[in-house]
Amino acid sequence: MKNHPFNKYIYMGLTAISVITAAILIVFLFLEREAVGAAFDKVVSILAPIIYGAVLAFLMAPVYNVCRKWTDANVKRLLRSEKTAGWIGKTAGTAASLLFLSAVVMSLCSMIIPQLYSSIMGILYAMPTYFQNINVWLTKLFADNPSLEATVLSLYQQVADSFQTWAVSELVPNLQNLEGLQSLEKIIGGVSNSVMNIVNLVYNLLIGIIVMIYLLNIKDVLFAQAKRIIYALLPLKTANATVAEFRFIHRVFSGFLIGKVIDSLIIGLLCFFCLNLMKMPFTLLISVIVGVTNVIPFFGPFIGAIPSAVLVFLISPKQCLYFVLFILLLQQFDGNILGPKILGNSTGVSSFWVLASILLFGGLYGFIGMIIAVPATAVIFDLVAKIQNHCLRKKELSQDVDDYMGLERIDEDSGTYISRKE
Repeated sequence: MKNHPFNKYIYMGLTAISVITAAILIVFLFLEREAVGAAFDKVVSILAPIIYGAVLAFLMAPVYNVCRKWTDANVKRLLRSEKTAGWIGKTAGTAASLLFLSAVVMSLCSMIIPQLYSSIMGILYAMPTYFQNINVWLTKLFADNPSLEATVLSLYQQVADSFQTWAVSELVPNLQNLEGLQSLEKIIGGVSNSVMNIVNLVYNLLIGIIVMIYLLNIKDVLFAQAKRIIYALLPLKTANATVAEFRFIHRVFSGFLIGKVIDSLIIGLLCFFCLNLMKMPFTLLISVIVGVTNVIPFFGPFIGAIPSAVLVFLISPKQCLYFVLFILLLQQFDGNILGPKILGNSTGVSSFWVLASILLFGGLYGFIGMIIAVPATAVIFDLVAKIQNHCLRKKELSQDVDDYMGLERIDEDSGTYISRKE
């Protein structure tokens, strides 16, 4: 039966059916992409608590693992009971994760958020003064060129007038005029939407924390069950390769994301201390912007630096120049010293593919896509490289990229690599 002549035809038929089915599915997804996208968004919205919990569990796993391992070892030595030590270790790991998460949230709520609010409100209240400062600075800058000065000031005045017109005609009436029914409906609708969004977010986070606790304590069992399924369904060699690939994916994502968070935290703190020494305005607000956007590879420093520079420019154009120079030095330090020390070569993705992946994933999935773009690309490259090397081995061809530099063709009889003649 093993060498039956019809076996190859059965295999060819199954392959053809699989290819046709995949093609039909791809065409359907393309034609119905809006409906599929809406359905996907609906599923993501429903599963939001589980997604939040999985992300929190992923971020808290290092804290949980360290505390559990330390407690497990010490309790086992004292009580001589592996079962009791395991239970106490899980409890201690869970408590440590919750305490660490609570400390981070409380720090944000008690220290950063009030100061950010006061900084933002200060900017709004002092906006007319900032416009006047810019007007004076532009007048001094172009004092030697009256025609250029008139053009620049005219353009600036148009921008300032447009902003003031919008503030007077739309912003202030919507905030102050509660007599009109339409305005009242808009305000009530906006407040209702905001309240519902906040309630929904809090609900998802609370359920997410519960999911995080479950995932942290049963992750070993879940991994074991997943491995059992893989080894049950796949041949042994393929199963080993699949498990190794998932282990690689975990190592790449955890190494990059956790390393990037630590790197961005250090950059934010350095920015805060240095800007304080330089007597810059809005120190905390700018440091938070720089630190948060630094999580995004390649584009992050620019995304954070541009609005921060605008804020400083509103106060003092001269200080804005110093700020830009400082940010350039800080990013050079991060890119050449701090980043490599923390991240190392955790992804192995070249600069070009970093740029391309961030543009693609950012366009598809927004801010989250920009964060996961680099590790996701590293995983895709690893899979492609393994498939490529497998095919080359079957053809008994070289896997070294250098052998294909300047290659014209490979001799079909001898297998000799023939290079182009320059």
